[in-house]
Amino acid sequence: METYYNPEDLGKFGTMGEEAPQLWETFMNYYGSVFAEGALTAREKSLIALAVASAIQCPYCIDSYTNDCLNKGVNEEQMTEAIHVACAIRGGASLVHGVQMKNIVKKLEF
Repeated sequence: METYYNPEDLGKFGTMGEEAPQLWETFMNYYGSVFAEGALTAREKSLIALAVASAIQCPYCIDSYTNDCLNKGVNEEQMTEAIHVACAIRGGASLVHGVQMKNIVKKLEF
């Protein structure tokens, strides 16, 4: 089945460094540091990454971090709950931006 996002492209992520190796290396060092154990465990960071991936709707990240979560012992119920948290925050952010609309309506009222 053809899709706009080709699942095989996830494996080609590393090719993004071919024409800009220094930038790629800098990014990968940063990325690796972010996901290293710290105040949060690697498991917690993976679960956060899955929730963010869902919020920004990146199918490659959803694929990658679903697998990473499973490998780190996160179960489907926990992943689903994390995605619901992301959904609630994203929905709330959309609603609060409605205040801008309300402000404009009040400003333009005759």
